[in-house]
Amino acid sequence: MDNLNLPSFDFKTKIENAKTYILDEFRHKFVKLTPEEFVRQSFTKFLVQNKNYPANLISIEYQIEINKNIRRCDIVLFNSEMKPKLIVECKAPNIKIDKKVFEQIFDYHYELKPKYLIVTNGISHYCMQSDENNNSYKFLEDIPKFENLV
Repeated sequence: MDNLNLPSFDFKTKIENAKTYILDEFRHKFVKLTPEEFVRQSFTKFLVQNKNYPANLISIEYQIEINKNIRRCDIVLFNSEMKPKLIVECKAPNIKIDKKVFEQIFDYHYELKPKYLIVTNGISHYCMQSDENNNSYKFLEDIPKFENLV
């Protein structure tokens, strides 16, 4: 897989029928290893191991409904009341983070109303804090540690 702008992590993988699978520790199953999945797994480990996000409050491919269409948020961090606190949209490293990607996470934000939004392709990471009162977003210089989330 591509080198990411993230720490390196060890992953459990297996090969079946000439396809590589990676263990998703959150869904407790092996999933097909694609470039986007590698970013999702790496970024999730980064949040847990480097930013102290509690693994038991994270959901992978969290299903929501938007305009009668089923969509899946790549990563959702919940607070202790199980309300979404942060959502992450992951893309493969070769996918440019553009307006379309931001529109996708804004759709998820509209539905889930988390305070924080992150878009990443494993190379570039953009973290935003939403201000519901002013219906605006502020870009943050860094991804906050769990204990610093307000």
